[in-house]
Amino acid sequence: MAAPPEPDRFPVADLEQVFHECHAAVFRAAYRITGNASDAEDALQTVFLRLLKRDAAADAVENMPSFLRRAAVNAALDIVRSRQGVRNIPLDDVEPVLAESAHRRPDRLLASSDIREWLRGALARLNPRIAQMFALRFFEGKDNPEIARLFKTTPGSVAVTISRTRDRLEREFRVYQGGEA
Repeated sequence: MAAPPEPDRFPVADLEQVFHECHAAVFRAAYRITGNASDAEDALQTVFLRLLKRDAAADAVENMPSFLRRAAVNAALDIVRSRQGVRNIPLDDVEPVLAESAHRRPDRLLASSDIREWLRGALARLNPRIAQMFALRFFEGKDNPEIARLFKTTPGSVAVTISRTRDRLEREFRVYQGGEA
């Protein structure tokens, strides 16, 4: 008896082209979440394997780079969650540290490393949809209307979600620093 036919998958030739065009952006998105190259590479592989296994009959992707960055954020958050053992920062305190150059004083390097680890853990504790919105906004620089299109919601809903998430993270960071919530 013959094996049942395999369902149609994403065409390999198309996958190759998409990989060449988007792999760097996917890696960067995953790296911003995981904080290390090895985990970001794992997320990159996961994203493209999932794309390869995607049913060819599935709805067409309108914006492949945005779709893949969102998938990278999901895969990276999965990796971070799997390594849970996390602690808790106000985003206003974190943003300057995340944006600083690599040429910092040693004491600042240690502090920023701690903050990055805390932020990764805090994102891992969030609802996945909320963590994705937050990462797309603050790590990928996407605006609310673009995030809203990706999540099939309104820009206002995205703005409220991100604002509440930011407030929550700020309260958790104050606790992490030994202050009041």
